[in-house]
Amino acid sequence: MREVEKTKEEWQKELTGQQCFVLFEKGTERPFSHPYNDNKEEGTYVCAACGTPLFSSDTKYDSGSGWPSFFQPISSGNVEEIVDRGHGMIRTEVVCRTCGGHLGHVFNDGPKPTGLRYCMNGAALKFDKA
Repeated sequence: MREVEKTKEEWQKELTGQQCFVLFEKGTERPFSHPYNDNKEEGTYVCAACGTPLFSSDTKYDSGSGWPSFFQPISSGNVEEIVDRGHGMIRTEVVCRTCGGHLGHVFNDGPKPTGLRYCMNGAALKFDKA
């Protein structure tokens, strides 16, 4: 059970089609297509569905991948990592612990201090400017 559970119809009333596709159908936006990839403002990235704080702009960096990338979440308790065996690969999916929305994937090719790259879909996020 998730802290926030809604039907597909309820999410569709609150979110855009792209947000629903990414968050609840495990979709992926095209690289370099979301404005958050280039966002340099200070603030907090939260789940677009439920508002759970996920990443600080202090941990955002330009990975060159085309998606907003971070080297660590605000709290490991706010995200959940799940083995993803889809598309003929083995990856680690990252979901919002509160609502279960798909955020993206985490890889072991990031910068110090963690060595991680949380590669997130901009459509799965909302930005709260500091």
